[in-house]
Amino acid sequence: MILRVVPDSQSQATVRLAELERDECVELLALTGFGRLAVSPPDWRTPPLIRPVTYVFDRSSQSIVFRSARGSKFTAMLLSGQAAFEIDGIEAAAETGWSVIVQGPIEEITNSAEISRLERLELHPWAPGEKPHWVRIRATVVSGRRIAR
Repeated sequence: MILRVVPDSQSQATVRLAELERDECVELLALTGFGRLAVSPPDWRTPPLIRPVTYVFDRSSQSIVFRSARGSKFTAMLLSGQAAFEIDGIEAAAETGWSVIVQGPIEEITNSAEISRLERLELHPWAPGEKPHWVRIRATVVSGRRIAR
């Protein structure tokens, strides 16, 4: 863990910014079920597509797994082949929090045995509507930070 200590100019408290180790990031990914997906297909002349998704962290494949309907998000994912995913937690009153970012290849899961295994992870999408497509982001790059006082 890399730790930077910065005096807070507005109070007597010391603010610490710490980079999280991969193991701690993975634990936070496993404890959380809501994050933001960011994809940027190479041929689109628009800003990155950023969407909230409910997910599970599949430890066996070290992947973010979620479900999707067909639409702009699904099309962007398939065209880009790469994605970023971010989760965070804050305690507003204490002005503390953490953030974890995952980057890696994104793919639709089509193998029926794999889908059967993933169904046991109890992923429950919040958004209404049918979500027949299973998607995975392999966590090849994982980084995180924590702000504490």
